[in-house]
Amino acid sequence: MALAFASVGTVSAQDASAPPETAFDQLPHDQDVSGTVIELAGWVVASNDTQGYPFAVIDKAAAQVFVFGGDGRLRGAAPGLFGSAVGDHTAPGVAGLALREIPGRDRTTPAGRFVGGYGPSIDAGRVLWVDYESAVSIHPLAGSPGEHRAERLASPTPDDNRVTHGCINVSPEFYEQIIKPTFERGGVFYILPDKDSISETFPEFAEGREAAQSDDDRRGASK
Repeated sequence: MALAFASVGTVSAQDASAPPETAFDQLPHDQDVSGTVIELAGWVVASNDTQGYPFAVIDKAAAQVFVFGGDGRLRGAAPGLFGSAVGDHTAPGVAGLALREIPGRDRTTPAGRFVGGYGPSIDAGRVLWVDYESAVSIHPLAGSPGEHRAERLASPTPDDNRVTHGCINVSPEFYEQIIKPTFERGGVFYILPDKDSISETFPEFAEGREAAQSDDDRRGASK
């Protein structure tokens, strides 16, 4: 995949004159990026929705993780593994359950906007929490050998990337080189929905997109 949107939105004049940085790209070269991902990333920067903090846009359906710095520049893109159950909800009380106790239907990666950061965990030390309340974190590959997570992550399609109990897995290289240094002081995570609408999941983004479309329509009508 050609990372055509290495910078979204605007940057300062002094940054604009700097040579572009090459993003860390682990996605298959023939894999497309959805228009929603590109639009959402652009809106995040244009609206200053993260107030200068780094952010990630995560597409569960395509099994893609995009990481941006606080300046809006794309730092890296990689495949990810997600909850084995398709859905956008978080079951009540799931954070207090052992992994083996989570029902299959509730092994979802929730959709939405989450402010996350590093913090302690009961059994894994210091982890990067995407959403502490639902016990969803992003971390390097884990799991039992029988789950074949490394093979699933390396496959060229997203069809076999639903295998976790809800957490997001990435390759150890992507985690150490991109995720860990980018989110050392926290950040914002935007996870696209499986079933819910974009307007339900990101209402402010949806309103901004509709307003922009209306402006485009009015300009087109005035020509």
